[in-house]
Amino acid sequence: MKAAPFEYVLAGSVEEVVTTLRGADGDGKILAGGQSLVPVLALRMARPSVLVDVNRVPGMVSVEVDGDAVEVGALVRHAHLAAQDEHPLLAEAADWIGHTAIRTRGTLGGSLAHADPSAELPAVAVALDATVTVAGPDGVRTVTAADLFDGPLMTSLADDEMITGARFPTPRRWGFAELARRHGDFALVTAVVARMTDGWRVVLGGVSGVPQRIRAAERVLDDGGSSADAADAVADGVTPTSDLHGSAEFRRAMAVEMVRRALKHSEERA
Repeated sequence: MKAAPFEYVLAGSVEEVVTTLRGADGDGKILAGGQSLVPVLALRMARPSVLVDVNRVPGMVSVEVDGDAVEVGALVRHAHLAAQDEHPLLAEAADWIGHTAIRTRGTLGGSLAHADPSAELPAVAVALDATVTVAGPDGVRTVTAADLFDGPLMTSLADDEMITGARFPTPRRWGFAELARRHGDFALVTAVVARMTDGWRVVLGGVSGVPQRIRAAERVLDDGGSSADAADAVADGVTPTSDLHGSAEFRRAMAVEMVRRALKHSEERA
């Protein structure tokens, strides 16, 4: 199939993007890498009347260290994230995204805005307490990653807002593990563990509609418990869903194993 007819706007500034989206009255979409949007357009699962191309908007393609965090522009490609060494956890997670062609075109902002439950970067963002910069008609606001994701493919962004960048704190220690049927497939379970200044974060992606913090496992680690005990705490702390790729019980078992592997990864790096 082909996409339904739409008006195409090549925006030259954030202000033009926001103005165009506002004029579309909820019927506009942003095009960045297109790796998530173009397939659903082709299947006519989405029929926006206006498509706003943001690839010419300046100032959103940098990865910069700012104190104890790394600022990443919304148009930074996954391949760039995977190659940079300013934030090793982001590099590790980005390297798991799709295949080369997808990483070459896909963007940080697109991944966060699409809010796919199986995507790697949303899980990392929640684990690191990342903050996302959002531009809209009323100016610029900052939203935490935990407040950005409302459900599968749903965010708290308004129809006339766009992500311009995100700030990712640098963890003291970290680990990452993912289960997929083949490298490049959508993740069945992703585990991110990070030692932050105020304690541990244990986050699972792919198990439900949004990344899940497993606070029971975090408490075990914060209290000095072992990695094995923390992984065991995941079984009671996670609330997985079932789908055609796996049952809730399968995901619960794999969540325990992925957290165990991520913690082992963290110990090896330490």
